[in-house]
Amino acid sequence: MKKIGILHGKERSFPEAFVGRINSKNVGGVMAETVKIDKAMQGESSGYAVIIDRISQDVPFYRTWLKNAALTGTAVINNPFWWSADDKYFNNCLMTKVGVPVPKTAILPSRDLPDDTTNESFSNLAYPMDWESIFSYVGFPAYMKPFAGGGWKHVYRLRSAEEFFQKHNETGQLVMLLQEEIVFEEYYRCYCIGGKYVRIMPYEPRNPHHLRYVADFAPSAERLQQMTEIVLRINHYLGYDFNTVELAVRNGVPYAIDFCNPAPDAERTSVGEENFEWVVETAANYAIEKALASDGKDNLTWGEYVKRSSTKKPLA
Repeated sequence: MKKIGILHGKERSFPEAFVGRINSKNVGGVMAETVKIDKAMQGESSGYAVIIDRISQDVPFYRTWLKNAALTGTAVINNPFWWSADDKYFNNCLMTKVGVPVPKTAILPSRDLPDDTTNESFSNLAYPMDWESIFSYVGFPAYMKPFAGGGWKHVYRLRSAEEFFQKHNETGQLVMLLQEEIVFEEYYRCYCIGGKYVRIMPYEPRNPHHLRYVADFAPSAERLQQMTEIVLRINHYLGYDFNTVELAVRNGVPYAIDFCNPAPDAERTSVGEENFEWVVETAANYAIEKALASDGKDNLTWGEYVKRSSTKKPLA
């Protein structure tokens, strides 16, 4: 019996529906359940052919447990090694090399010294930073947000250098991004599963949270194809099996705004019934596909960036 597990936190609607959908399909030799961990021994199998990871970004114990599961043949979705290594700034940098439009972005050192460091730890860092060049490059208004992590926590819209310094003083040890504001005509949030299944959803981030999937615009067939190609290109290079990409359309150009969401929102109450049905069905089918193909060896997905780096092939 090949088991598919889902590792999750407090969310309920997606995990329960995902498990129920797989089991309702009655695929011979395949069953699904929520993951149960009662011990963790090095080099021992997790017992799962596939695990969907929805929580390890917040629980270090789960993250390292998943790496051992991957080592012993589990197809972990998403690859915990890559997810531990990437961040929003690097992903933006990568997009500049593979032809995906992104906002102008600069990374900033933390306002406060990290624990166990002193001023002498930063002898390679200029003080003050060349703020004039940074502000000229990004422009105002701009957004400041953490270079890692999800959601809308610690996100600031800044209209001037004075406002930047005021808000940056509040960020403590967080490493922040300063990013160009894209004033958009249309905005889309796009699921991508398995590097091949894409669902493009009109999305209005300026609405209250429960109304963000209620938007009064829809893409043309040409725009839909253009955005689908961008979403697939991003996920092929990053190597994510389950991700969302946010695209802001300015002057006809879709800019990738936020595309590092390997445990994206899939709650029925926020994404809506039609989107929820699509993600449950697609995720279930993809997990079954991975389980049937599993062979007890390395079953992780690695992106084009890693694969081309290992073979010295150019990115684009």
